[in-house]
Amino acid sequence: MNPRSLATLVAAILLAATTAQAQSAPAASPIAPRPAGPPPTPTWTLTVGMVPLVAPAWQGSRDYALSIFPDIRVAYKDVAFASVQEGFGVNVINRDGWKIGPIARLRFGRRESTGGSPFLVTGGSDALRGLGNIGLAGEFGGFVQYSPAGALGRRVALRTEVRQGTGGHEGLVAEPSIRFSDRAGAFRYSLALRSTFASAKYTQVYFGVTPDQAARAGLSAYRTGSGLVSAGIGGTLTRPLGKRGQHGAITLLAGYDCLGNVAADSTLIRGRGRRDQLSVGLAYGYRFTWK
Repeated sequence: MNPRSLATLVAAILLAATTAQAQSAPAASPIAPRPAGPPPTPTWTLTVGMVPLVAPAWQGSRDYALSIFPDIRVAYKDVAFASVQEGFGVNVINRDGWKIGPIARLRFGRRESTGGSPFLVTGGSDALRGLGNIGLAGEFGGFVQYSPAGALGRRVALRTEVRQGTGGHEGLVAEPSIRFSDRAGAFRYSLALRSTFASAKYTQVYFGVTPDQAARAGLSAYRTGSGLVSAGIGGTLTRPLGKRGQHGAITLLAGYDCLGNVAADSTLIRGRGRRDQLSVGLAYGYRFTWK
């Protein structure tokens, strides 16, 4: 999740879970029929999969690369969640359409040799040579999400995250978004408008050019400020495989982001990058559930 969640992205969370559970009925009674109504909500869910993604080698790059990201998601009821893409969070408040709680994310570094993430498969960029590597950053903060009541309540979500970085960068990041999701026959789809704002301590790390870096990389020095880093749109289209997704699901995902002036005016982007950023991927995931 550099600022683009999808496109941007993170290291694998290695998880293992035992999902087999034996259940026996009393010897003197027959097997009880399933109660009427919808099946009970599972206590735990674990999704394991992978996401091949074609995206800019680094945020702002004009060169594209193929990466394969792990897709590992764990959720406990509608209380806690953890995933490579969304980090770790807890819905401390979860009522009347509101979800509020803490959030923690990892933002993986940037290598000057290729520009790619640790999951780079092929492609890359040499435009960062001389700028140095950027290390792993942890981001800690909170989120607020609201889904309005009525017919749209389950389909629309307005969300804002605010996180403070440590490690690779020490800036403040805010990410407001609005998402619409629904079903169409056997397919599930979603569409999201998203944006990222950040302080100068963030933008200087990823888009600034110090005098020393300028001398090594052959660029003009550039000092950034605070403001809009990017704004864009993303969508997904998911097709469950088998009855109720018993064989997993395939998801097509695509996104477009445009860099804001605080990033696009950088001598790095003007000289070696591109303001418009496109990404496309195809994911497969299999979900386990247990009580």
